[in-house]
Amino acid sequence: MRSAGIAETASEGDIETAATFEENALAKARYFAHLSGMPTLADDSGLEVQALDGAPGVLSKRWSGRPDLSGQALDDENNRLLLARLAGVENRAARYVCAAAYCGGEQHREHVARGETAGWISEAPSGTGGFGYDSCFTSAELGRTFGNLSMDEKALVSHRARAFAKLLQHIAQER
Repeated sequence: MRSAGIAETASEGDIETAATFEENALAKARYFAHLSGMPTLADDSGLEVQALDGAPGVLSKRWSGRPDLSGQALDDENNRLLLARLAGVENRAARYVCAAAYCGGEQHREHVARGETAGWISEAPSGTGGFGYDSCFTSAELGRTFGNLSMDEKALVSHRARAFAKLLQHIAQER
């Protein structure tokens, strides 16, 4: 949002309070569309693990409950917790989910699109690419962790790429 002249504020952390990715993405799009006066795209995404009843879900980034950590240290702690909770669990099915939202335009339109990619949680982290849970998430389509994929390979199956492709297609059809 810096390119739109909007400075980052601490209150932005309070935007993601909803129970679904779709509601959080739309809340962010509305918030920044209001601040900027411009059409806005936003997203919310995370990891859902079947054996953990969908956790970490919308709390993916904050799952370990460690507000004292950020960046790679926070990712490492979230991954440590994920692998600890799945120790001894046979069914490690998981999916990445992204909800991409649009808000704005002359008619103040709103739309949300969802993208998913299926896989499973590996026994141990593998790869240094990506961020978040990428080193632990093995893509069902590619057979490797997202941490071991190039950005181009990941984009082929990415939940985020799929959500934004659907969203942009919808926006183009409305024009």
